[in-house]
Amino acid sequence: MKQAKIRQDAGTVVRRALALLLFCAAVSPAIAAESESVALLHAKHASLEASLRSTPFKQPLILESSEGESRLGGDIYAVVNHPFSAVHAGLNNPDHWCDIMLLHINTKFCNATEGPSSSRLRINLGKKTPEELIDTEQFEFTYSVAAATPQYFGVALSARQGPMETSAYRIFLEAVPLPHDKTFLHLTFSYDVSFAGKLAMKTYLGTIGSHKVGFSVIGKRHDGQPDYIGGVRGLMERNTMRYYLAIDAFLGAANSAESSQTEKRLQDWFTATERYPRQLREMDRQTYLSMKRSEYERQQAAH
Repeated sequence: MKQAKIRQDAGTVVRRALALLLFCAAVSPAIAAESESVALLHAKHASLEASLRSTPFKQPLILESSEGESRLGGDIYAVVNHPFSAVHAGLNNPDHWCDIMLLHINTKFCNATEGPSSSRLRINLGKKTPEELIDTEQFEFTYSVAAATPQYFGVALSARQGPMETSAYRIFLEAVPLPHDKTFLHLTFSYDVSFAGKLAMKTYLGTIGSHKVGFSVIGKRHDGQPDYIGGVRGLMERNTMRYYLAIDAFLGAANSAESSQTEKRLQDWFTATERYPRQLREMDRQTYLSMKRSEYERQQAAH
């Protein structure tokens, strides 16, 4: 009986050991990937640390953009005065991303729904003026959390189709904690654009939008003032900045009374855009607030 019991116990130990090995084999790639992401983001912060202390944005923020044959991209690296725990809690929720997205002047409505395997954000995009939803375009975004640990947070919004003949639409944000209750953020905004879409963008930017510019300085004008990049890269930089400022405004309002958070987000987003009137000014404060208050009421009424 004792020998049988010993054999049984030994078999149990072996089975548990095998189960543990299989578990470790299954999770180790994910752990390795997360560790690599943490290391890469901290390394990026270290490489940018000196530049972040002195930027034209008057805050620790660096903006980059790229234009390929069919892909446009914008990246922002920034140090924010929000603890990592607050960033983690605030951005690890699809409903919160609807509140963030609606701050953007072209977002007219957002509704988050939970699915069996992922969350969806249905977003209506339109003009920079009040619109009925029937006159806007709706797109469905998949919301997914890449990682959410005490050392790293990553979240992605992606859509097959976007506005103005765009596709493979993607917003990706990742973050790591820094000392003194600060957080290092990396925001990527990118999409593919068809030949027809690029032509339409360039037509708009060559006519009605010919005065619009981005943030990258490509030289000096004859009066000695900075010459800013225009065209589709300028468009990409403006929208990347708008999304970043929306994220920062959302995080900044998190500690306010719940009843006043929406108003604070709206006020703070507009104030932030006014730091860069050459690039981001589209309307006066009261026009923006009136339009967005109405859109928030419409969004809340739909829930």
